[in-house]
Amino acid sequence: MGWRIEMRIAVCDDDQNFCKEMLKYLQGYFKEKKLKQPEYVCFSSGEAMMKAGGIFDMAFLDVEMDGISGIHAGEYLKKKNDKILIFIVTSFPEYLDEAMSFRVFRYLSKPLDKARLYRNLEAALKIYTVSNRKIAVETKDGTYSLTAENIVMVEAVNRKVILYTLKREFECVHPIKYWAEQLTDKCFCQPHRSFIVNLKYVQKFDNHLISLAGDRVAYLTRRKYKEFKDAYLFYLESAK
Repeated sequence: MGWRIEMRIAVCDDDQNFCKEMLKYLQGYFKEKKLKQPEYVCFSSGEAMMKAGGIFDMAFLDVEMDGISGIHAGEYLKKKNDKILIFIVTSFPEYLDEAMSFRVFRYLSKPLDKARLYRNLEAALKIYTVSNRKIAVETKDGTYSLTAENIVMVEAVNRKVILYTLKREFECVHPIKYWAEQLTDKCFCQPHRSFIVNLKYVQKFDNHLISLAGDRVAYLTRRKYKEFKDAYLFYLESAK
């Protein structure tokens, strides 16, 4: 598992003992998994975090703080980076609905359950990896670098292999088998021997066809219908 070298994690809580405990757990997780430690930045208030104006990849926010709450601080962070994975950490479950309104990744209660935190960290890092993983796309005109999540689908047609994004398409030098081996993230599925689709862009499907964003269409074989449906429903659940 890899990510950009500048990965940054924010912890915002007016309880300094909790901040120290969270940092200890986070550092312990990355050490245990033998992963590069991110940059950690701690704040004692929502105002301090917003004043700093940094961009973060992940944040752990307390809700009940004097001044700006973790909810409003989280909304601010989302505007700075829509891909940020936000954990709301609080002793007050009544804030859950409000927190979920701006797509919080997880809701953790105090005192922290280390095992639960680590399970959710693992899930968060899988999403982060897909969001930032670069794919080299070789064409006759040159090699391009794309983020994996921006790939809508790959299609083998008339002895050509075409990779589609929302903005353009690339005629690749590698066969569809190569792409099946490259695109192994859970958001990718091969519903037909000639297609690999990104579940993120699926708009609707039936027993034969899959409609994707950008007016793309992929075939779905009858024998793979259940497998595809299960993969899609699992993807939707994990993306909540």
